[in-house]
This record gives sequence, structure tokens and C-alpha cells, in this order.
Amino acid sequence: MPMNLSPEPEEAGLRPLSARSVVLSLLLGAHPAELPVKDLVRLVEPFGVGGSTLRAALSRMVTAGDLRRTDAVYRLSDRLLARQRRQDEALRPGTRAWDGDWEMVVITATGRGPAERAELRSRLAALRLAELREGVWLRPANLDRALPRLLGSVARTYTARPDEPAPDLVARLWPLDAWAGTARTLLARTATARTPADRLTAYAAAVRHLLTDPVLPPGLLPADWPGDALRAAYAGYQRELTASVGRRERAA
Repeated sequence: MPMNLSPEPEEAGLRPLSARSVVLSLLLGAHPAELPVKDLVRLVEPFGVGGSTLRAALSRMVTAGDLRRTDAVYRLSDRLLARQRRQDEALRPGTRAWDGDWEMVVITATGRGPAERAELRSRLAALRLAELREGVWLRPANLDRALPRLLGSVARTYTARPDEPAPDLVARLWPLDAWAGTARTLLARTATARTPADRLTAYAAAVRHLLTDPVLPPGLLPADWPGDALRAAYAGYQRELTASVGRRERAA
């Protein structure tokens, strides 16, 4: 059963903007991930977020552990800094030439509750692994990264050479047509969005979708795979946001 399910194009993560989502989008795209409140007030204005709404959202985000505050500067929490690293990696995934090997992770821990199992599944999916059957996760070994050592407490890792032809196995693990369809919908939305709020909504959905790109070897992807085009579009938007932050800081 394919595990890396993508939303249908009409449900492509185009969520209505909230003050929290605007703040997170700005900080997730900032390096370092921190902004003074005076800059945030100016930056969120084009997205229809007023000063009082912003300050209420910032207070809630600090209480929830999303942000840390030092004087009048807001920074992403450690948890969200990890999300920023995943987001950055989604834009520039490190890969290596594929020699036919597969990564395989077999879950060996027992007695875990539903929350622990769900959290582990999320961690494995974030590593771009897909579940062949319950407790058995794998992917082509073309990513230039090591699996976290923490997995050793709950799983065993292997290098495998499945007998099943790689294209057939990929087709069972990932719904590539559905992923590509959503990516093309998002590319179209990013190209036609005009207002700052509409553009941020479209690009926020784009980067969420890129987090689910399996980043497979080119030979296992359809010829018209839109992953690189979506990455390039979001990278351009991220540069725009960074430049906007810089201009506003110089004008302050």
C-alpha cells in the first residue's frame, strides 16, 4: 500500500492564512530565524495582519513553545528550528549516484502506545522512507545522509537488493502520479497568485508538499517529474522574502 500519500490537487494544502502561519512562514524563511517585533509589524502588514492581531498571536506562540522571546526579538524554538532544517533540506536535498541498493528499516520494538507509533511513523516518513508492510520501511539508497542513530533503539537497519524490479516497487510505495498532479496544481497557483496573501498561501503549500517528495533516483521518476520546478519556484519566492526583510531592516 503506498504510504507517502499526497493530497488531491483540489486539497493541495492551500490553507487560509492566519497570523501564526504568516509569522512562521517569515521566520522559517529567515536565516537566522529571528526578527524584532518592529520588523514583524511591518512585514505582516501586506498580508492583512494588524499590529494588535500580531501581538496576540506572538503571545500565544511563545506560550505554546513555538517562539522564544529575548527583549523585543522573536526566535523560532528548537522544535521549529528542526522544521526549518527539514524545509531547507527539502529545497536542496543531498543525493548521490544510485547503485541499486535500498535502505531498509525494520521496526523491532514492541509494546509502544498509539502516540509513540504515530510519532515513529512520522519520523520515518520525514526521512523519505515508505512502508512496504507494517514495520518494514525502505527506499532507494540515493540520499546523501545517514539514518539517525536513535533509530537503533526501536529498529534495525539494513542495505537490501530487492528481487522485485525497482520501478514496480517504487510504484507500490509512492503514488507518483498523485504527487506530480498536486505539484503541477501548486505551480499553477504560484504563477497566478497576485496578492501577497495569495502568494504566501500558495508557496507555503508548495514547501509543505516538497517535504513529501520522495527524491527518488532520476531513472525511477517519470520523465516530466515537477519536483525540481517546484523547488526552483519556492527558492525564488524565499529569496524575495529575504530581500524584503533586508530592505525593511535598512529602512528602519
